[in-house]
Amino acid sequence: MTDTNESKLAEALAAIRDASDAAALDAQRVTALGKQGWVSQLLKTLGGMSPEQRQSEGPRIQSIRAQVSDAIAARKAEIDAAALEAQLASETLDLTLPAPETPRGSVHPVSQVMDELAEIFADMGFSVATGPEIEDDWHNFTALNMAETHPARAMHDTFYFPDRDAEGNRMLLRTHTSPVQIRSMVAQGAPVRIIAPGRVYRSDSDATHTPMFHQIEGLVVDEGIHLGHLKWTLETFLKAFFERDDIVLRLRPSYFPFTEPSVEVDVGWKDVKGRRVLGGDGDAPGHGWMELLGSGVINRRVIEFAGLDPDKWQGFAFGVGVDRLAMLKYGMDDLRAFFDGDPRWLAHYGFSPFDQPTLSGGVGARA
Repeated sequence: MTDTNESKLAEALAAIRDASDAAALDAQRVTALGKQGWVSQLLKTLGGMSPEQRQSEGPRIQSIRAQVSDAIAARKAEIDAAALEAQLASETLDLTLPAPETPRGSVHPVSQVMDELAEIFADMGFSVATGPEIEDDWHNFTALNMAETHPARAMHDTFYFPDRDAEGNRMLLRTHTSPVQIRSMVAQGAPVRIIAPGRVYRSDSDATHTPMFHQIEGLVVDEGIHLGHLKWTLETFLKAFFERDDIVLRLRPSYFPFTEPSVEVDVGWKDVKGRRVLGGDGDAPGHGWMELLGSGVINRRVIEFAGLDPDKWQGFAFGVGVDRLAMLKYGMDDLRAFFDGDPRWLAHYGFSPFDQPTLSGGVGARA
């Protein structure tokens, strides 16, 4: 190692020790180890040396680089420690102040609507019934008067399992909560007044349909039940849920295998600032009709499948999508966002864990 290199090394080490802050230290690093730094230039000279020269000079030059690198790392640790100590000395923490608010989740709109519906129907004398999500073919289709050739049984609508139950019935993910109605009638007989909320599954996916969604169905079986009872029940339910006394229904004849007669239920609505708002007569100026749910008087064959006498017992049933009710009440426009789990989406629509628009706490507080 030449005297010149030893002198440069001594000067560099002294400058590194005297660096007062991170910027000054980085300047010394560039001077020595940068692309044009003097240590880097020394390393380049090894390429022009003979093997014997590299063997003797290489370790010395590498030693210079190591000493400079170690000195920079040591001084950086000292500067960082001094900066931290200064920061701790200058900052104070007032332990009497409340802790900063931490992110938290909130009630999901589907859970919210489920709670609202349960409370509304409880006031009308309904109880909540549940059943298995993995169903057999008999409860899901046959007992509901759906023929073997009914399109809903097709693979493109229904998620089937390869296995069958002990009686040979095909197993599937339920396509509606109607099997709960059958199980309730078989288990408890009549009279019966239930709602059956829960997850259902169909092979469908777009902005308003998902392979898994939520549905609530209602069932009333008693003596002398007719369409008038059905219409009153639906009007009372929708007025309470949407908190409007001007809900107007239009019942249109339809067809479902499990009800006879069957009716589609339309609701009057109008556009308010780009949002569908239910209320008013659909035939009034500026209004329209929107199909909301299906319903009807229970088919005699379904009553018989449940082991009841259709000459003594009559009833009605209805079904509606819980997700759709949430979209209409809270102004949501894309069903797929319900399953993203994004708290920003919940916050946008005003769902808070401490401000829940439930019936017990003020239904529709953010409607």
